[in-house]
Amino acid sequence: MHFARLHTPSQIQLNEQGHLKHFVSIEGLSETTLTQILDTAETFINNNNQLITSPLLEGRTVMNLFFENSTRTRMTFEAAAKRLSANVLNIDIARSSTSKGETLRDTLWNLQAMAADIFVVRHSSSGAAHFIAKDVCPNVAIINAGDGRHAHPTQAMLDMLTIRRETKKPFSELSVAIIGDIKHSRVARSDVAALQTLGCKDIRVIAPNTLLPYGFDEYGDEVRLFKNMDEGVKDCDVIMTLRIQNERIESPALASQLEFHKLYGLNETRLATAKPDCIVMHPGPMNRGVEITSSIADGPQSVILNQVTNGIAVRMAVLALAMQGQLEAQGLLNTMMAE
Repeated sequence: MHFARLHTPSQIQLNEQGHLKHFVSIEGLSETTLTQILDTAETFINNNNQLITSPLLEGRTVMNLFFENSTRTRMTFEAAAKRLSANVLNIDIARSSTSKGETLRDTLWNLQAMAADIFVVRHSSSGAAHFIAKDVCPNVAIINAGDGRHAHPTQAMLDMLTIRRETKKPFSELSVAIIGDIKHSRVARSDVAALQTLGCKDIRVIAPNTLLPYGFDEYGDEVRLFKNMDEGVKDCDVIMTLRIQNERIESPALASQLEFHKLYGLNETRLATAKPDCIVMHPGPMNRGVEITSSIADGPQSVILNQVTNGIAVRMAVLALAMQGQLEAQGLLNTMMAE
């Protein structure tokens, strides 16, 4: 897989006022827009670090269209929409009319006619969310919940919120290591883009040759490639391990779970070489004993469960902002969030 940026023009995602109306990719968005998402997400977490509820999407309909399975992501989007008081419909794509020969366009147009306001789309094809936002349903807010190997923008933003809340340092001062199956990871692509946009100057990508992508030149000096785990994590503020996909175990891409853990698994010894206050992250689901040991996953430096809570807050923010941007684009809104 080539790792060069797949640009998503900002005009697809932003309305004429420069506000978010779709969220399909980190690329194409400014530091101001990403910071607005983070700041809005913070408003949905109270002083006791608990999620709040809000009437912002009361009367609105959010449809989860998952052409690819992901229980965790779908559930957090559903929880986010319900906390915003929206009506939520989970569409069983496997039983939809697309399985009977109906085109994707016709299916989406029919769903749009059912008064859908927001589509949360997960698809195995890279660029699917962009295609829907640009060419099929531009007047429905399209949120990308993961498309192929391209992007997972809400995962990146929940990671950014977790980093900001837990380190309490500017992104420009952080050293961040991302470890694992970089080549096939839409999370890695979106995280690197978000970190760069927010000003991080030291991003370390760590993986064996068979799990490394091509095309790092376009990312510049901020992104450095490491094949040696011990060198890569030294003095880091943030270590993010990625899931090693089971279908790649015992394949030419990965010799064995044991071999990967020996060379690239995050253990106590390696974590000790990072900064003392280094946080450990994982997008889930974890393979304990492969990319990370249980003692670290459950240890004091782990913020993995915080990521889950922050994920709901970020998805609340994206849903609210995109709905606001759509209404604004259609001239139906003076302000949605004045209160």
